[in-house]
Amino acid sequence: MESLLSLAVGIGLSAACGFRVFVPLLVAAAAARVGVLSLSPGFEWLASDPALVALGTATALEVLAYFVPWLDHLLDTLATPTAVVAGILVSAAVLTDLPPMLRWGLAVLAGGGAAGLVQGASVLLRLKSAALTGGLANPAVALAELAGSLLTALLAIALPALAVALVLALCILAYQVAGRILFGRRRAAGKAGSTP
Repeated sequence: MESLLSLAVGIGLSAACGFRVFVPLLVAAAAARVGVLSLSPGFEWLASDPALVALGTATALEVLAYFVPWLDHLLDTLATPTAVVAGILVSAAVLTDLPPMLRWGLAVLAGGGAAGLVQGASVLLRLKSAALTGGLANPAVALAELAGSLLTALLAIALPALAVALVLALCILAYQVAGRILFGRRRAAGKAGSTP
């Protein structure tokens, strides 16, 4: 049961990395520092003073940079692979009481996958926002992503099962929205072309 709970925490924190790379890492580090979150062997450094300072600085810079229109698109090119790596790292950090091979396998599949799915949906939303508003609405998108990252990370630690349910709902919603964004016009054109 403990392993399933830590997997739920890992998936929730990883999904939060898809919104913002450093916010969930900072939340996990702070939770570990105050004793609320257990870390896997070898990941104790995450709760250290240097790690907290580095993560706090990186979080502040990331959050501020996403509020600059067009810079946010440049950051997305960097954040997409970084989010997956952060998702893997944070999952491995909280998957306690598992053999290393299983820990890293689950971290790559579940953690990296959750972060990648959420990041991909976030990129599509930002592109749609930029296309419709010329980037003027992107700061609102950035604020929503920040809130999503913080809420998901906190839920992952406080209520892991609810966090996983939220992640699943977000993935389903992202799949539907991505389908509309990528294939919506094609369907509409197909329907218009088939009418006599």
